Formats: sequence, structure tokens, C-alpha cells
Amino acid sequence: MSPAIPPAAAEMAAAGVSRIALGIEYKGARYRGWQRQEAGVPSVQAALEKALAQVAAEPVGVICAGRTDAGVHASGQVVHFDTRVERPLKAWVMGGNANLPADISVTWAKVMPADFHARFKAFARRYRYVIYNDPIRPAHLAEEVTWNHRPLDVTRMREAARLLVGTHDFTSFRAVQCQAKSPVKTVHHLEVIEHGRFIVIDVRANAFLHHMVRNFAGVLMTIGAGERDPAWVGEVLAARDRRAGGVTAHPYGLYLVQVEYPQEFDLPQRYLGPHFLSALPQSFG
Repeated sequence: MSPAIPPAAAEMAAAGVSRIALGIEYKGARYRGWQRQEAGVPSVQAALEKALAQVAAEPVGVICAGRTDAGVHASGQVVHFDTRVERPLKAWVMGGNANLPADISVTWAKVMPADFHARFKAFARRYRYVIYNDPIRPAHLAEEVTWNHRPLDVTRMREAARLLVGTHDFTSFRAVQCQAKSPVKTVHHLEVIEHGRFIVIDVRANAFLHHMVRNFAGVLMTIGAGERDPAWVGEVLAARDRRAGGVTAHPYGLYLVQVEYPQEFDLPQRYLGPHFLSALPQSFG
């Protein structure tokens, strides 16, 4: 007996609708974040939808895996959209890129089953926060890294980072305006990697609160600079109060580098970004 076709899939098939997933990377410095806003306010979503509409010759609306803030970048964003238009997958990639500004790229395209959802089917996300640690501010990559002129002790930062791994109430690390239903999240790993003058905070979790990674970075840089002891992280966690958590780090160094889905969806895999740090470890045991 053939397996039953899910109602959503049957409806889409009957209507001649396909669900397409895309990999997206972008430099967020010129945009007020991912999400489409009022007319005249630049957003990554609006630019991408405009480019895809030119390929489709009709309006296209995309849904992303994770909405990034103003100034935040991505090398592993995933989106999906539904369309009745038939195009080769190469057309969504090459045609999209031909119509996009230089700071946004489509990296791959794949036809997906009707039950795929870029946001709700993701079970983990991974971010990297890139710090350039040098007394002189960098003329290059100025909007793609966070500059910290104070010498940072990576050993102290690693000791503190270990206290954030696991399932915790991260109220002290969420923005006041965060709309998440629960502050309890599971951090699977949080590594501090030194790569020349770059210090990279690499964090993977089941989900993130608003400004959570930037607040991690602010606390860890404070500790690395010797202003607080590593044990302070435990005090901040226990306080469950954003006022205990120090300064929110700048957005420029933050990258969404990976979104993970059940194996059945078999999405294309690329090396983790950002590109200028592609020599970093791709995974941790």
C-alpha cells in the first residue's frame, strides 16, 4: 500500500505549486536587518524578494530561518518560498544573483517537500562572533568585525564560556524587547577560537534569544580584558536580570553561519563562514 500523501503536499501539487529553498549569504552593514520594513528602509528580505520576483516575473515572498538585526551578517541563512513558476534551479541562483546588490548572494537552490519550513523545521542554529584584537582599528573589514583595542586573554574567555554551555535560563542575556516565549535555551557548544589577531566566539544552540550572542560577546570581552573574573558569568546567569549582564557588543562581528535541519531534507552544505576565516574548524566533537 502506498503511503498517504500529506494534505498540504496534495494541495500544493494540485495547485501546481513548488516549494523552493535557497541558501543566502549577505553583509548586513547597509541594511536595517533581515525583515522587510516600511518603504524606503533597506532590508535584506526586500532586496531578495525584488530580485527573485524578476526571475519569476511575479511577486515572491520568502520566509527565513532566522531574522538578523541591523548590521548583522549571514553566510548560512536559509529561506523558502512557494511558486507556480517553473524555473531551472540554476535560474534561481544565477538569476537571483544577477539582480541582487553585491552584498547579497544566493548560494544554492533546491526543490523541497511541502512540509519543509525554513524557520520551524530547524532544530539548531550556529553563529560566529568575530573580534579583531589589536591596538589599531582595522581599515579593512571595518563593518565585518568588531574591533577591540584592549588585549584579550583567550584563556580567561574560554574558562568563562564553559559556564554558558548547557540548558539554562538566559534572561540575563536577552534583550528587553525579546519576544521569545521562554528564556530557557540549550547551548550545545560555545568555543573561543584564536586565529592570528582574530578571536572568534563560535556558538551553537537549539534556539537563540534576541541579542543573546552579542550579550555573550560583551560579557566574554569584559572578562578577557581582565575587568571581571570568569566566575562572573555564573553570577550573571543566576541573576536572571538583563541589567546584570553588561554591555551588548556591536552587531558588525556577528554572523549566522549555519542552520540545521532533519537529515531527511538533505540540504546542500557549504563550509562555515565568514569567508575570510574559512580555515577555522568546521565542527566540534
